Amino acid sequence: MVKAVEISGLRVTLGRDAARVHVLNGIDLSIDAGEAVGLIGPSGSGKSTLLMVMAGLEQAETGRVMVAGEDFTLLDEDALARFRGKHIGIVFQSFHLIPTMTALENVAVPLELSGHADPFGRAERELRAVGLGHRLNHFPAELSGGEQQRVALARAMAPDPAILFADEPTGNLDETNGKAIVDLLFDLKRQRQTTLVLVTHDAGLAARCDRTVRLRSGQIEV
Repeated sequence: MVKAVEISGLRVTLGRDAARVHVLNGIDLSIDAGEAVGLIGPSGSGKSTLLMVMAGLEQAETGRVMVAGEDFTLLDEDALARFRGKHIGIVFQSFHLIPTMTALENVAVPLELSGHADPFGRAERELRAVGLGHRLNHFPAELSGGEQQRVALARAMAPDPAILFADEPTGNLDETNGKAIVDLLFDLKRQRQTTLVLVTHDAGLAARCDRTVRLRSGQIEV
């Protein structure tokens, strides 16, 4: 089975000397291509940090991090950014949309920066795929929270990533909008055969994944 993620001996610490905190302490994790994995555990257990390392947004102090066949420990910041732009999609709890750009521009501009041949055409198709064909030229302030998260999801899926990372994607949404986003997330994952790694406090959401991985105090509970 092809591996989307292979991590061994991962350690991440924050602070120095007496204030030094081991956020991740000897993580070994393997995720198959096309698998949906839910990362669960109490606040402060290291879930989001682990996701950020897999997404190339945090660096390992020690250990090996292989994502979509690339060894992250050998890449500098520029190379990581280029790799993310082509192979990784990320959805956060906060939508992180640029307020001065329309929905279409928010999805198209990252594609344009990564050299996509038709960024605006692709962006429009992705927004239509998440049900926002009628909101292409609206600014974030003109969209509901659920609509803003749909834009963020369209932006994440637009490069056709090998792996989609989602960090509490329903955390800022009400129950109705949260359920709609989750349904859409799993529909897109199934249609594109994308690997999904999901951080959540919601046991029901985690149960929709193929497998759950529980963290506690920076380690995976066996």
